[in-house]
Amino acid sequence: MDAQGRGRADDIDPADQWVLNPNTGEYELRLPPSAPQSGVPSPRRPPASDGVPSGRGRRDAGGRRDAGSRTDAPGRAAPPRRRRGAPEEPLPGRRGRRPAKKAAKGKKVLLWTGGTMAFVLVAGAGAAYFYIEHLNGNIASVSDDGASTGGFQKDKAINILLIGTDKRTGKGNESYGDAGSVGHADTTILLHVSKDRSNATALSIPRDLIVDVPDCPTTQEDGSQKVIPGTQKARFNTSLGQDGRTPSCTMRTVTELTGVKPDNFMVADFNAVKTLTSAVGGVEVCLGKDIDDPDSHLKLSKGTHTIEGEQALAFVRTRHAVGFGGDLSRIGLQQQFLSALMRKLKSNDTLTSPSKMLDLAEAGTKALTVDSQLDSIGKLKDLGLELGKLNTKNLTFTTTPVIDNPTEKVKSTVVLNESTAPQVFDMIKNDVSFTAVKEQKKKEAAAVAARLKGSKSPASEVRVRILNGGAEPGSAQETLSWLQVEEGVTKSENAGNAPAELAKTTLEYAPDQADQARRLADIMGLSGSAMKPGKSVQNAQGLPAMTLTLGKDFKGAGASLTAPSKAPEGVQKSTADKVECAE
Repeated sequence: MDAQGRGRADDIDPADQWVLNPNTGEYELRLPPSAPQSGVPSPRRPPASDGVPSGRGRRDAGGRRDAGSRTDAPGRAAPPRRRRGAPEEPLPGRRGRRPAKKAAKGKKVLLWTGGTMAFVLVAGAGAAYFYIEHLNGNIASVSDDGASTGGFQKDKAINILLIGTDKRTGKGNESYGDAGSVGHADTTILLHVSKDRSNATALSIPRDLIVDVPDCPTTQEDGSQKVIPGTQKARFNTSLGQDGRTPSCTMRTVTELTGVKPDNFMVADFNAVKTLTSAVGGVEVCLGKDIDDPDSHLKLSKGTHTIEGEQALAFVRTRHAVGFGGDLSRIGLQQQFLSALMRKLKSNDTLTSPSKMLDLAEAGTKALTVDSQLDSIGKLKDLGLELGKLNTKNLTFTTTPVIDNPTEKVKSTVVLNESTAPQVFDMIKNDVSFTAVKEQKKKEAAAVAARLKGSKSPASEVRVRILNGGAEPGSAQETLSWLQVEEGVTKSENAGNAPAELAKTTLEYAPDQADQARRLADIMGLSGSAMKPGKSVQNAQGLPAMTLTLGKDFKGAGASLTAPSKAPEGVQKSTADKVECAE
């Protein structure tokens, strides 16, 4: 039976029967050994003879295969060996038949590769299933030292910490970075992917941001443990490399800064940019003006260019020739570069090229150092499959809001912008998209929002029992005092601890208590999603009351619990599907 006939009979994609032989670099047709026969004549292989398996040519003394040892069926030629990337020709006599579907192959490849470098590096690793053990040997890993969540999970939002170091390792990198650098966190991005995989946010953290680096338990090369003392008011980039700090310390610093605990980390050096861009044949970037930067060795004219290798590295490292000439200007270039690389990796030009996929797999695994929870091709593949569900138009790049350090006369560092940074961090913690994702659960959102609409009872008529379900000790009593003294909710009582902890604060009420629930939600700043229609309970006087359970998200009496619904004004952001020209 021929490949097309077999595809229809057994629901096998014929494209999957042509397998790349890594030894020869050619495609070979491989059919299952036991398959149902068809009434349609097809190429057949002669029976085995003299100990030679059917379909295989004898080899001469030099090990070469004898082409004459394979015979085709009378009147029909064997399928010609295809060149790499060439379309499959229909066999004689098969014209007019419905062509075998090939969409499945592209879909499979897209799923294996869609999430690269976490957006980029993961896809290269995930695609290379044909020689897993070889690629596993390429991957370097270091302990997360308990700083992570224990690794990403498929049914939860994902937070990956991507770190680029300035260590001068690798051939040709002597002129880059700081001389003698131990490998600081030169470029850091916290990649947040939503629970439903509909959107993602890539938050850049400036290397010159002043932060408190915490004490960091660190696994040494001999396996022993050592606590590296923290540093107050230090540059963020010193969270890696300085005093023997490992990526797990950068992870702890990010958690302290943002309140978001990363699931995994990935670290890449200068070679990652060079080898990955070369593996995919270069990426397209745009400049709004001519650039000639002797420090980064970048010289490009205004307009669009395809860059790779050394030129790509120069592009992401230039800063003096763009914007204000500082690290914040360079972050914008790096975000543009990553957007371009994402588009290239998800393009058909890459996905349908076996040679590029192989090169990408090699480059990605050699350039990658991961945490101990993500130290195999299998784990990287699983992460790649999750990230591959994301549409690039819903991947938003943004930067941690900062201002110049007010304590410096000569400005060289930055500090958090306290008026906007907390809102950005809260959006990530609460899985709120920076991108307007259309059609995202519109009906559910409308129903939830409707809970807040309608008449409200006077505060004096609100009856509620307060439980502590994961908030700080004493929160229930604190909230009770605040409601009674400052808000006039006098019919409230402290009911102690809840039977189980909750991640988020909730208010359960019966249908006839909706007016009371809306009043209490208004007082406490509860969102519609925190309001849970259900049943009432009896209070100490035997009267029906609502149940307010303070969850782990509770911030204190009087603090609003409504998560921000959009980015604050002035926060710069861009999406990965659009080409933006650097100025």
